[in-house]
Amino acid sequence: MDPADVRQKLKELMVTELNLEGKEPTDIDDAAPLFGSGLGLDSLDALQLAMSVEEKFGVRIPEGDDARSIFASVNALADHIVSAKAAA
Repeated sequence: MDPADVRQKLKELMVTELNLEGKEPTDIDDAAPLFGSGLGLDSLDALQLAMSVEEKFGVRIPEGDDARSIFASVNALADHIVSAKAAA
């Protein structure tokens, strides 16, 4: 599974699933924080994104503090998906 493909699919998923109006997948910086000052997602967005990722990629997203580092950025989330798929 190519990390670049995963990042692109993640950004497309975020724009469609989270209704990021006025945003294109290309507008999302791979290294920018997804929450707070970065993309500005909130806890409801995190839940929606986790469910969407689990459904689309077949990868489990842990809950609580374990999820914080995974949701740090598109890069971190893509790395989690690629490593989880490789371990499966």
